[in-house]
Amino acid sequence: MAKFLDTTGVSYHLQQLINKANEKLILISPYLKINERIKQSLEDKNRLKIDIRVVYGKNDLQPDENNWLKSMNSIRSSFLKDLHAKCYLNENEAIITSMNLYEFSQVNNNEMGILIERDKEPELYKDVFEEVQRLIRNSDEIIVTVEKAKVKEIVSEKQNEIKSFSEKAFDKRGGKQKGFCIRTGVEIAFNVEKPMSDESFKGWQKFKNEDYPEKFCHFSGEDSKGETTFSKPILKKNWKKAKEIFDL
Repeated sequence: MAKFLDTTGVSYHLQQLINKANEKLILISPYLKINERIKQSLEDKNRLKIDIRVVYGKNDLQPDENNWLKSMNSIRSSFLKDLHAKCYLNENEAIITSMNLYEFSQVNNNEMGILIERDKEPELYKDVFEEVQRLIRNSDEIIVTVEKAKVKEIVSEKQNEIKSFSEKAFDKRGGKQKGFCIRTGVEIAFNVEKPMSDESFKGWQKFKNEDYPEKFCHFSGEDSKGETTFSKPILKKNWKKAKEIFDL
C-alpha cells in the first residue's frame, strides 16, 4: 500500500531512493538547483555508472549547475516546457510529491508526498513508470557545454569518429563482427537481438521495456541521445550502412 509522507518523510525517502538506486534513477522536477547533499549522492551514482535521467522545466541553469552537470557523465538531462510534476524513482520505488529538487523547498516549505514500492504496488508503480517515460520522450535532451569556443572542435572530433565507425565494425585480428552496448557503450559482439553487454542485459530483464531510451548506437557506438532502444538499437542514419556491413 502506498505510504503518505510529510515534509521530513519526503526529504528522507528521496535521499534513500537515490542512495538505493542500482540500475536507474529518474528525477523529474521543474527546478534543477540541487542541494549539496543530493549532489554528493548523485556523484556517487555517477561513479558507479548508474543510468540517471533528469527532466526539468525551468531553463535558467546557473554556471555552477552547468559545470556540475558537465562533469557527470552518467547523467542525461532534458528540458520539458511547462513541466510542473515532481516525481522521483529508481528501479524499486517511486515518490510523487509537491517537493522540488530546489533546495528552498526542503528547508522552508511544507511539503507532502506518496511513496510507492514496486513489490507492494506493482500496477501503480508501472503506471507511474510509464508516465515518466512519456515525459522523457516529450522532453528535449540538453547537451551541456560551458566552453563554447571548443564546440566546433568537439563536433569535428565526433564527425571523425562517426566517419570511421564502419572500419571499427570488424575486429581485423579475427574477423569478428563488433557492436556496442546500447546502455554503456562498451564493445560487444554485434547482435541486434541482444544489443547489450551481459551485465546491462540482466538489468534490462527486470523491466523488459523494449522502448526504454538508451544511450548509444549498437552499430557505431556514438551517443544516441536517447534515440536508441532495445527494439531499435541502431540509429536511423546508420541503419543503411549497418544493413550493408552485417547483411541485415
